[in-house]
Amino acid sequence: MVSTDFKSVLQRFYQLQSERLETYRLFEEGHEAYLRTGPQYDFDHYRQLVHEITQAFSGISKEVLQIKTRLDQDFDRADLSEHIEKLQSKEKQKLELTAKLQLARQQAQDHPEEEGSQEKIQELKQEIIKNKEALSEIMQDFKYDSED
Repeated sequence: MVSTDFKSVLQRFYQLQSERLETYRLFEEGHEAYLRTGPQYDFDHYRQLVHEITQAFSGISKEVLQIKTRLDQDFDRADLSEHIEKLQSKEKQKLELTAKLQLARQQAQDHPEEEGSQEKIQELKQEIIKNKEALSEIMQDFKYDSED
């Protein structure tokens, strides 16, 4: 019985990670659409998107943290709980980097004459790549340890 429950908790966790990736994709598409409305910008529409994305991420994080607690308390899997803690920290960083990148893109679009805009965008993209690699590593560790 416990193993079935454990498996369903793991499945839900992986499902939430997929939802998180999909939410990023929607966020990115929404930002691209927003940039196309420049220089007047449809800010109200974008603000609504940001609100919805924030709610989605918040809901996902809340449920992931509940899973973290269950893994630790119900299944005595502090190792998996730690992976989730690291993951949550990296996901928070990824969201912050994504927001910075979106601002940098808008800045570059609004002020093409400004020096260093493209470099800043490239730096942020590199940081996001490193972040995604770290996330991938954490997920691999989680998968490996959860199969023990």
